[in-house]
Amino acid sequence: MLEQRISRRGQRPIQSFVCGRSTLFLADCLTWLERQPLNSIHAVVTDPPYGLVEYTEIEQRKLRQGKGGIWRIPPSFDGTKRSPLPRFTVLKQSDLEAIEQFFFAWARRLVGVIVPGANVVVASNPLLSYVVSGALSNAGLERRGEIVRLVMTMRG
Repeated sequence: MLEQRISRRGQRPIQSFVCGRSTLFLADCLTWLERQPLNSIHAVVTDPPYGLVEYTEIEQRKLRQGKGGIWRIPPSFDGTKRSPLPRFTVLKQSDLEAIEQFFFAWARRLVGVIVPGANVVVASNPLLSYVVSGALSNAGLERRGEIVRLVMTMRG
């Protein structure tokens, strides 16, 4: 069931989708977190986009032209055209700092609304996990571990 909620007078409606006992929200996460009551979130599981660079106009143009940039255009395999992948190895120091700043800001807002002992699981990759983990820790979340998923595909 899709519905729209207006959380405060004069603010834009937030779309939500209820699935069983869970509710999904379509909103800017920083703004949405600021609107949540203290101690109202028991767990967070997220796989955020890291699209600081790959979705810029110049990189999207390179992708549409099929000529690299941050995008690695994989060759066809057995007649199947595979989707392009972003190469995070080309991120500059300023890009990594922007990722760190975002996750610090996100975690600072999250600290105020999660219940004590809540679990926060953030999907990342080995090239960025140290940046994300450091930002979350610096913002006040306690680092309790890391789950690493090894993937072997025909994409690389």
